[in-house]
Amino acid sequence: MLIGEYKHVVDSKGRIILPSKFREELGERFILTKGLDNCLFGYSLKEWAVLEEKLKKLPLTSKEARTFLRFFFAGACECEVDKQGRVLIPQNLREYAGIQKEVFIIGVMTRIEIWSEDNWLKEMTNENLSVDRIAQKMEELGI
Repeated sequence: MLIGEYKHVVDSKGRIILPSKFREELGERFILTKGLDNCLFGYSLKEWAVLEEKLKKLPLTSKEARTFLRFFFAGACECEVDKQGRVLIPQNLREYAGIQKEVFIIGVMTRIEIWSEDNWLKEMTNENLSVDRIAQKMEELGI
């Protein structure tokens, strides 16, 4: 399971060092794509295959499904971790997520999320994150 929050710096070539615990789970090669909320999603090849199977079941007759699939797959790329534990984030994905110098890499069970520092800090101060609101949502979801 991917868990935790790590802050890292993007080097001049657009690379970041992946935390070792995430490298173990993701493997030497993994998929990076546009995520929701202006961050990037990273999946192991195994998890990506599971996700692909689910997405294949979406109806092509649904405009929303087609739009989502384009968004999700057009931005996807296979990344490789180098011997120093670094991975290159392609320029188009850095631009999408507003990534410049510092990033937060977080584990969210089956995927990682890579956030620009600004977007992550905004997300963490979001009013939806109040303890009472989270408790209410957990109750609604039966957790």
